[in-house]
Amino acid sequence: MEHIVIPPRFVKTIIGVHGEKGQKWLDGFESLLSACESRWSIAAVEQTSYPLSYNYVTPVKLQDGTEAVLKLGVPSRETHAEIAALREFAGEGMVRLLDADPEQGVLLLERITPGVMLHEKGSEEEQTQAAADLIGKMRRPAPPHTSFPTLADWSRGLEGLRRRYHGGTGPLPALMVEQAEKWFPKLISSIRQPQLLHGDLHHSNMLAATREPWLAIDPKGVIGDTEYECVAFLCNQLPAGDERDVLRRRVEHLVKELELERDRVLAWGFSHSILSDCWHLEEQTDGWEASVQQAEDFKGLM
Repeated sequence: MEHIVIPPRFVKTIIGVHGEKGQKWLDGFESLLSACESRWSIAAVEQTSYPLSYNYVTPVKLQDGTEAVLKLGVPSRETHAEIAALREFAGEGMVRLLDADPEQGVLLLERITPGVMLHEKGSEEEQTQAAADLIGKMRRPAPPHTSFPTLADWSRGLEGLRRRYHGGTGPLPALMVEQAEKWFPKLISSIRQPQLLHGDLHHSNMLAATREPWLAIDPKGVIGDTEYECVAFLCNQLPAGDERDVLRRRVEHLVKELELERDRVLAWGFSHSILSDCWHLEEQTDGWEASVQQAEDFKGLM
């Protein structure tokens, strides 16, 4: 492949999240790319136009002409969970995994066409219905003897916040953090039927496809319940000035379509928003102020 230009914002994110390990990965990026090219006899279709956040994703073409997507990330527990989740879903409501090297943080994926993101197509109501359909399609019990992280594992990010600020809550409102600390164990202990969740099913992770109307990408792979699965979609692409009303309508729509507990969805939404704040502060990424507002909106709907 020709020389790849890595965007500065992507470099900043990788180093912010992974530190020295991230810098080492960036230093070896071109060699890793060359190894993938040799292993799968792939060629770049074009310089990637995909939005880059925590992974480098680029369209490629296999030797037989099949179009695919190569995804490269710093090897981590999250990478292993994503690969395991893709194998469990096996293409049902989800992008297909063609091959992977977990130790290298490399995935070779089906290329979804046309690949339009959910927020780019249809009305607000149509998008919410599409999300409901996809969540319903992907519903499945947690596999036995699973090594997937649980929501209890994720909730330890709240403990990390306390350590970071020596028992305090830093820039986050103390009362909101305390509420999330109370609700997380209560919600976790009351999960009746543990499910394998995507874990980050927002608009940009749902793409228009040909073999199914919509397919999910980038699963986190976490054990929880369907009420929690809705939260990423609920928090995403809220129109400025009308956030709480749109949030309310989304909640009502998903609760009705998926037969969920409304109060539980709202409690998860509040708690996740505070946890998201903790992750932003830990990884030194933008967005924690917006998550505080989202937590307030969820609380306001209770």
